[in-house]
Amino acid sequence: MPLVFGCSRFFHSQWSVTEAAADIQGHGFRKALIVTDKILNQIGVVARLTALLAEHDIESVVFDETKPNPTMTNVESGLAMIKAHGCDCVISLGGGSPHDCAKGIALVATNGGCIQDYEGVDCSARPQLPLIAINTTAGTASEMTRFCIITDEARQVKMAIIDKHVTPLMSVNDPELMLAKPAGLTAATGMDALTHAIEAYVSTAATPVTDASAVMAIQLIANHLRTAVNQGDDLHAREQMAYAQFLAGMAFNNASLGYVHAMAHQLGGFYDLPHGVCNAVLLPHVQAYNARVSAARLKEVARHMGVDVSAMSDAQGAEAAIAAIKQLALDVKIPAGLEQLGVKADDFDVLASNALKDACGFTNPKQASHEEIVAIFRAAM
Repeated sequence: MPLVFGCSRFFHSQWSVTEAAADIQGHGFRKALIVTDKILNQIGVVARLTALLAEHDIESVVFDETKPNPTMTNVESGLAMIKAHGCDCVISLGGGSPHDCAKGIALVATNGGCIQDYEGVDCSARPQLPLIAINTTAGTASEMTRFCIITDEARQVKMAIIDKHVTPLMSVNDPELMLAKPAGLTAATGMDALTHAIEAYVSTAATPVTDASAVMAIQLIANHLRTAVNQGDDLHAREQMAYAQFLAGMAFNNASLGYVHAMAHQLGGFYDLPHGVCNAVLLPHVQAYNARVSAARLKEVARHMGVDVSAMSDAQGAEAAIAAIKQLALDVKIPAGLEQLGVKADDFDVLASNALKDACGFTNPKQASHEEIVAIFRAAM
């Protein structure tokens, strides 16, 4: 039996997205745009979904051009398919990239204009076209949040679209769909989830409810990410990481994020780098900056990561948290610094300027100057 709470479902039976297909049919939808990527299409996952939908009298067309950092062009292409085929819903299949791309498509489908019009917080007037998100990774939580990140190729910037209208109608998390994912992808998405949890926990908008979700996510990730990376067929580890990323999503969906994401978005937009890896590299350095005002909270992060902090001061506990984050990143083979990713110091000024405009930074526990953001980038090299 599935465990059900909120809008997410954790299934255990073989290809139990069958139940999701029945729900989609129950909503009365008859033609879906499936937003995914070429790999999932090539290995047959998309074909299984389209066949399943057909069994429930739901026609579908497939858009598999989603880039790892989805772009405005992706959104425009998917929107053209919706108009050409008269789709009445969107189904995203994959990780954060297809989910974000699908959100952008669905939002513009009902609100008009272009996706750039909705950059910022709650800029849309109407709900998006109904979106069902089927998740295949444990990291972004995009399948259940109000966050949508789309790259503006012309500006080389990742736009943060934070809008209640991009929350999916239904999201499905099935750990079996996450089995055998590459170790590098598992590590990057897992560290992305850890970043969500920690940034939400130190956010100025944190509440007891978001704290409860964040600390449980931190515990689960500290206990299970290494196993999920090293033993990709371990269903228990995959399931616990699925819970962790969803809990982290619940936390940041309400408490928002901080400078890790504001800065990582610029690296992704400027260099087309993987989001989870950028977060993982930046996370300890941003928290070292935040420790000036959030040492007590970071001490709690260390405790939830398994560190005995009983004899530590707040400052020592914060240092222990940063060390634990670095050790976890090292253990799952995250690159040690931005230089390994091809980041150039000459670009820090523009990266910092854009990071300070990113809505994710507004709830960071300590607001930074341009020079301080540059210094964090430099420390992360």
